[in-house]
Amino acid sequence: MQDVAAKLTPMTATYRNSLIGIIAYLVSIAVLVMGVWFYGFGAGLAQLDKRAESDLALAADSLVGELARFRELAVLTADHPLVLDVLHKLDDPTAVEPVLQRIADKTGALEIALLDASGQILAATLGADRASLQGRAHFERALDGALGVDHMLRAGSGERMFVFAAPVFAENGPVIGAVLVAAGVEAVEVVWRAGAAVLFFTDADGVVFVASRSEMVLSSVLEGSFVGYDARQVREFDVWHVDGGRYLPRQALHLTQELPVIAMRGEIMIDTAPARQLAFLQAAAVGALCLAFGAILFLATQRRRTLSEANAKLETRVKSRTAQLLEANTDLRREVAERRAAEAQLTKAQADLVQAGKLSALGQMSAGISHELNQPLMAIQSFAENGVGFLERGNTDVAAQNLGRISELAHRMGRIIRNLRAFSRQEVEPFTNVDIGKVVDAVLELLGPKIAEAGVAVEWMRPSDVIVRGGEVRLQQVVLNLAANAIDAMAASDPKVLTIDVVQGTEKTTISVRDTGPGIKEPEKIFDPFYSTKAVGAAEGMGLGLSISYGLVQSFGGAIRGRNLAEGGAIFTVELIPSAQERPA
Repeated sequence: MQDVAAKLTPMTATYRNSLIGIIAYLVSIAVLVMGVWFYGFGAGLAQLDKRAESDLALAADSLVGELARFRELAVLTADHPLVLDVLHKLDDPTAVEPVLQRIADKTGALEIALLDASGQILAATLGADRASLQGRAHFERALDGALGVDHMLRAGSGERMFVFAAPVFAENGPVIGAVLVAAGVEAVEVVWRAGAAVLFFTDADGVVFVASRSEMVLSSVLEGSFVGYDARQVREFDVWHVDGGRYLPRQALHLTQELPVIAMRGEIMIDTAPARQLAFLQAAAVGALCLAFGAILFLATQRRRTLSEANAKLETRVKSRTAQLLEANTDLRREVAERRAAEAQLTKAQADLVQAGKLSALGQMSAGISHELNQPLMAIQSFAENGVGFLERGNTDVAAQNLGRISELAHRMGRIIRNLRAFSRQEVEPFTNVDIGKVVDAVLELLGPKIAEAGVAVEWMRPSDVIVRGGEVRLQQVVLNLAANAIDAMAASDPKVLTIDVVQGTEKTTISVRDTGPGIKEPEKIFDPFYSTKAVGAAEGMGLGLSISYGLVQSFGGAIRGRNLAEGGAIFTVELIPSAQERPA
């Protein structure tokens, strides 16, 4: 019996040690699987975050774009002659009501109203609320000369609508009234309801005013009438656990975007189920792999000889794989060197092409610039000869006036030459802060002869201190290409109006160049190399101006677009990154 007990004791200890090792290994696998699940869930959330950000941006652009045409409608209606006649008491208010009704019927506006400076409604479309708006924020903003915006429920029907208030200016300047245009939001919501993501837009009071789910409309996030949710932070992501019925995700990734144009905040909830599924699959794969590895390791420990052979084979495979990796690394370095050389050649070719484009533009403007320089030179010669004659007769006052005029003309010639030298040099400096107003002024001065010869009227209100990131000379070339193309496009148009606007924003600054020409025949090809948009003009061009401009704007981190306008003509829009010191803290 003692011999049997002696044999059982070592065997029991061995089994106990093996069981402890197996339990410890399983616990380690459980910890690893949890870590992999958390990491995979975070990676899945990162992918969902990009998708949600894109969906929210598209929805916000859709809503703002839909409302933008009603905002422009308010501004255009404010300039209507009948509106001015009614506010100047030259015509009866009832005369303008049919006009307002026709405009509303054609554009889909819910209401259009004309108010005097006291807030009283003089004329309005059918069904409009005729209560006084004295003291309302959007009306008071219109009286200050700006465009007011507000959102509210329509009297009687309870429809949700955005209201834009555009000021009406008298001929001598002051605001004498306002035009209100109300736009509904149901048409935009219908498109969103087919999507899986939950979109909603809240105002400053936390009230949901626009949403892809009707049950969320007019609920308050701040007062607790909103759907039940528990917000948690998972890494850097905001994850909501939602209790809102079967039409809302139980767990959703939540993102927000500010929309200052319409005084709203865009929000989106997107289901995290794909991220959870991805994390589960990754964790299951790692767990299965670890379990399989553990089983193989357990069997290998029972057979030392098999382990030695397997180890020898593994070392052989490692050496072979290492040699392959070294060879692949050498090939990869060689390929990287070749790609860098090709990139350097491409950069040089692009710089040469940009410089050639600038010199080509200067060549096209050479005749007008020569005239601009020749005219002051002839005037200087005339004033100098007259000044000599006045000095000989002792008439020093008139001679001094001639000398002053010679100085003014010399300054004018110097400014033109400085602009030419700045535009013609090849810019190699890194991006800096550029005043966009100075850039447009320099371009208009260079194009002055061409503008005068073509009989084009220029509408340009220079903003103050609008700073963007970019290269000054390269940005001048972009604006000059767009403006010169617009002038050429209006050769057979009447009227000929070149409009340049600059809109400063927190995230981007926009430059728009608009003409009254025949428009763009093929908008989708305008930025292709060797595609010319100059269907009218003395010179067709090589079709590289817009392609070069496209590359320059992208190098600034911006974007350029071109489209036709409904009222005729075309508009090119350049979006640039504002200067860092111009952004709000």
